[in-house]
Amino acid sequence: MDLIVVSSLDALCRQEACEGLAASHPGSAVVFYDLLENGRVIRRVYNSTGVMDRDETLLEHGCLSCAVRLDLAPSLERLIQAGQGPVIVGLPPAVPAAAAVSALSHGLRSEARVSSVIVACAPDAMEDHIRDAHTLFESGFTPVPDDERTAGEFLLGELVFADTVLLAEPEIVPSDPAGRDRGLHLIRELAPHAAIASDAAAVHHGSHHYAEAVQRTVPGTFQPHRTAAAATGSPFITVSQQVERPLHPGRFRQALGTLAASCCVLRGQLWMASAPECRIAIQGIGNRVWLENVGKWPESYLNGKHEGQATSPAAATVIIATGEDLDPAGFERLLRNCELTDDELASGEDLHDPFGLDTAR
Repeated sequence: MDLIVVSSLDALCRQEACEGLAASHPGSAVVFYDLLENGRVIRRVYNSTGVMDRDETLLEHGCLSCAVRLDLAPSLERLIQAGQGPVIVGLPPAVPAAAAVSALSHGLRSEARVSSVIVACAPDAMEDHIRDAHTLFESGFTPVPDDERTAGEFLLGELVFADTVLLAEPEIVPSDPAGRDRGLHLIRELAPHAAIASDAAAVHHGSHHYAEAVQRTVPGTFQPHRTAAAATGSPFITVSQQVERPLHPGRFRQALGTLAASCCVLRGQLWMASAPECRIAIQGIGNRVWLENVGKWPESYLNGKHEGQATSPAAATVIIATGEDLDPAGFERLLRNCELTDDELASGEDLHDPFGLDTAR
């Protein structure tokens, strides 16, 4: 049995996507999960004849993803045993597909496969969501007050994990043609691996590869990717820059503001002089930038072999930046100015760690 997992930022996009997918898959069932403000998680199961099942549970520990994960596999198992055809799972708004797919990969006993992971979104709102500095709760996308993710954080995670982006344009919301065009260009920059479907009938199933999807979401992971805005007609451009000397933590800290202001998304890894043995992941979405120590440099780097760089040094800084009117030469100068100089390398000075990245100290 094929399983189609649909994630979204809002219920309107999810509803439109699931209705279209059900219409293009005769005999399918749709499973919806929703969280109400009083902490009740509602599960509803529909097919072409109407409501098949409805249940509700109380969200006891505040994690909606966990509640869905624990309920999803048993619910689908019952549908499989009943001989149900394809099942479309509509996740609650702002719940990541990765959590649901992980639960299905490990929790289903029957022969069933996740054939597609789809993120449903309105392209004309994409840029605003990516740049929104408010939390999901503050923006009204979730009733969970302590969810500190932004809309951009959620959407970027879904774009990276999903194999398909299904464009949803609910009739209740007037469309913005100019914003739609910009949103489509931005989606192509942020998810070059994903297929973009204009409607549910255009979705090609069987394109989900779980291991590859998980690998794309690992902090510090980057896909070698560069576009030329002039060639594509896009207002956005993605540039990639690698520097092979450690970065001075003080100068890089000063440069972070410029980096964040000049682009809407940053991804990659850093080689920081204040934590030289550690690989530091960097991610920036909108005006938020954060760094994470992801451990020692992998053996593949120490052997001079990693994707996108046939002859790399033992460690390197690689940053992929997406934004409007990015200046590749200026981007390179900014990072080059952060590298240690010959004198700084020769001195071997123990530099201050302003980010607290070296956990061994």
